[in-house]
Amino acid sequence: MRADLVFHGGPVFTDGTRHHDPVAVRNGRIVGVGDVTELIGPQTQPVDLQGRLLLPGFQDAHIHAVMGGVELGLCDLTGTVDLAEYLRRITTYAADHPDEEWIVGGGWSMESFEGGVPTTDLLDRVVPDRPVYLINRDHHAAWVNGRALDLAGITADTPDPANGRIDRRPDGTPIGALQEGAMDLVTVPRTTPETRLEGLLRAQRLLHGLGITAWQDAMVCATNGYDDISDAYLTAATTGKLTATVVGALWWDRDRDAGQIPELIEKRARLTVGRLRCDSVKLMLDGIAENFTAAMTEPYRDSCGHITKNRGLSFIDPERLPAYVTALSENGFQPHFHALGDRAVRDALNALEAVNGDTRPHLAHLQVVHPDDIPRFKQLGATANLQPYWAAHEPQMDDLTIPFLDPALAARQYPFGDLHRSGARLAGGSDWPVSTPDPLQGIHVAVNRVHHGDDRESFLPDQKLDLRTALTAYTSGSAYVNRLDDTGSIRPGFRADLIVLDRDVFAAPPLEIGDARVELTFVDGRLV
Repeated sequence: MRADLVFHGGPVFTDGTRHHDPVAVRNGRIVGVGDVTELIGPQTQPVDLQGRLLLPGFQDAHIHAVMGGVELGLCDLTGTVDLAEYLRRITTYAADHPDEEWIVGGGWSMESFEGGVPTTDLLDRVVPDRPVYLINRDHHAAWVNGRALDLAGITADTPDPANGRIDRRPDGTPIGALQEGAMDLVTVPRTTPETRLEGLLRAQRLLHGLGITAWQDAMVCATNGYDDISDAYLTAATTGKLTATVVGALWWDRDRDAGQIPELIEKRARLTVGRLRCDSVKLMLDGIAENFTAAMTEPYRDSCGHITKNRGLSFIDPERLPAYVTALSENGFQPHFHALGDRAVRDALNALEAVNGDTRPHLAHLQVVHPDDIPRFKQLGATANLQPYWAAHEPQMDDLTIPFLDPALAARQYPFGDLHRSGARLAGGSDWPVSTPDPLQGIHVAVNRVHHGDDRESFLPDQKLDLRTALTAYTSGSAYVNRLDDTGSIRPGFRADLIVLDRDVFAAPPLEIGDARVELTFVDGRLV
């Protein structure tokens, strides 16, 4: 019983430690770490690391893979903040797709527009004859043209929905941006099953290339105006096209009560097959800070610095939340919270106080956490699911967030260091397509609190993580959240989900972490 692969000649990182022992793999499992001489036979393939770093495969604990893959095939505005470039891409896409009734896509950034709000007139100049619907990079707002507003019947007399806002001119007429629940006022043509499957496979190729071997998709079976993308996962899982291991987070319909749990149980059974398991439930508690919908303990400021009455939105009644979370946990579901403001974080932790048993709950985003709640993560067994790439100075932070937050809240943003020092378990994620899915870019920011290649000062540098902790979050930390207990570490008996970087990131200055690239990705010992 000889090994199929033996990795040697370079450092190995796992579980917060680094060593230089060879690693042997047979039949998709790690069978030896250290002296593997007796496992080497004539058919064993040696992999000479040549000083490069061997790691467990990265896992993304909060991502929207199908959504990201689909959007790459639509009118893609990512990768730039230049308004002229947006308009050029929209014009080109419309010209290249003359038969499409709608121009749909997204990826624009709030920093590209005055006050963070785009307008219809810009779109009407380039596409006056067809409706345009473009989601921003955060997926919490849509930019629409006049034709889309007309088809939706949105006028000055249209009231704001309870869970959203229509941005308006002084006379009340819609300006062209729809926030949160107001996005649902526009009925956009659905994607097709074929488009969703193509999007998943496109995303899988990209993510494997970035060293990601497993992930948790944070919005499967959505009922909030987004497409239900579960069919793409089910098809890929049943046909063998799914090479990643995927945990699907079923969507909690915030307009309903616990009566939806039997439906979630049915979906879990139907959507657990092959490399797919759907036993997590996403509870979206609030919005985002940039459009003042994240739930905060202190009110937002206006553009003049005056205190307003707005403390953000609670999408799920905090009084009912404990009962919902308890019922989910009793049925074996993992609670997966979107909790961005400190009031939402507190609501999630309060709900977990009532839960008996450990379903490995996790709170994603955590832009603001009250100091009193930091130690509660460890006490309640709640994992801090971090999206580190956001913890850096950029216009969306400096111009559209900090000036509008209470100063005490602004100083508590993305408290990774405090959470780690308190003993909280950390997991890593991207929220792609909101931001880059590249774990190495997220790790770079977690360690440096500045984007790779940016000469701005570090953002709240006391909250930096060391490299070992950041890498652990994206490997064994996310594996724990994903309940994939034979992954995330390089140990005998564990699955051979492994990656090789093009260098040893421990041997270079921290500001060069973002220069690193993934050269090889193995899933179950097979090069993908």
